[in-house]
Amino acid sequence: MFNLEKSDLTLLIAVAVLTLFAPFILNPFPADSAMAQFNAGYPDLMQRFVIFGIFAIGFNILFGLTGYLSFGHAAFLGVGSYAAVWMFKLLSMNVIPAIILSVIVAGLFSLLIGFISLRRSGIYFSILTLAFAQMMFALAYSVLTPITGGETGLQLALDDPRIFGQSQTPEGNIPVPGLFGLEMRDSFDLAIGSWVFTFNIGYYFCALVLIASFYLAIRIFRSPFGMMLRAVKSNQQRMNYTGLNTRPYTLAAFVISGMYAGLAGGLMASMDPLAGAERMQWTASGEVVLMTILGGAGTLIGPVLGAGFIKYFENIFSKINATILHEWFAFLPDGLEDFIVAILYPFIGKGWHLTLGILFMMVVIFLPGGLVEGGQRIAAWIKGRKAGKTTAGGKTEPAE
Repeated sequence: MFNLEKSDLTLLIAVAVLTLFAPFILNPFPADSAMAQFNAGYPDLMQRFVIFGIFAIGFNILFGLTGYLSFGHAAFLGVGSYAAVWMFKLLSMNVIPAIILSVIVAGLFSLLIGFISLRRSGIYFSILTLAFAQMMFALAYSVLTPITGGETGLQLALDDPRIFGQSQTPEGNIPVPGLFGLEMRDSFDLAIGSWVFTFNIGYYFCALVLIASFYLAIRIFRSPFGMMLRAVKSNQQRMNYTGLNTRPYTLAAFVISGMYAGLAGGLMASMDPLAGAERMQWTASGEVVLMTILGGAGTLIGPVLGAGFIKYFENIFSKINATILHEWFAFLPDGLEDFIVAILYPFIGKGWHLTLGILFMMVVIFLPGGLVEGGQRIAAWIKGRKAGKTTAGGKTEPAE
């Protein structure tokens, strides 16, 4: 089915189920429960999960397959966002043309930057990509202000020409992005007992794009092209000695990866029609590196897990403050309650980076293969226990 092996098809179905049923999966606690703080089933956060999952999938095609570590991939994310907003301003509020333009523009930029950067490898390649990204970030803040909006960012306005759409609604407001009459911000709630599940048009559109992007990544990984990229990662020098020119393959991987980033940027602008230079900053590039390594570089589902893990910590743990901690431990004596809150407070709220840093160090030390390796170890342990019970419960025959 879909020209996939059984294991790959199972993985694709798992990703589809997780994304399509995310409103249920990410809301395990009742809305009136004290643990509802850990629910993540609201549209904005779910959109971030899938959009950054797409970003990480694309980055993994470059880093996971070829071993080339780019520190400037956020430049293509920013370029994609700017292209999408300009499409909204000039053409229409339909998200399809905006996303197509985002992918094309990001592909052109990645072709130019990759053609130059891939003349070097290792740390020199990483520094070149970082330099290009910072140059683009600085240009967006200064010289290109008429195009990018500078510090305030590129936003929609009531006087935008918008050839195939209305410049403003009958109420005098700025139109919102949509898909053939469906607005990306439209949502409806389903209440089941104390649980409230939110279903958002924009999220499900992003989810379908994620599933398609994941399927394409599987095909790339299993193709002869993907095998060639793995060979580049294994020993590029030996391949060059055989007379094979590897640069077209690495450049193709760089461009595909950049187009994935542009797709993610276009989706971000489609959910919130605003583009700013901060999306191109080096910290955003570092974030996608963390996502890929944390989930498992070179694996298919690892980058998606890493993106969800980091965005969960960023949005959930950063909201926990001292007041919430006191509510959780109010049943303890006052002195003990204050002591526990004082111990935990540096690791939540504004200090969530500290918790993430500790977890990242633990993963790198104990699970070099990322979260995927952790899942594989757990599965192997469970399988080993089942096999042990079967052996213990079965009859044994003496050796002849």
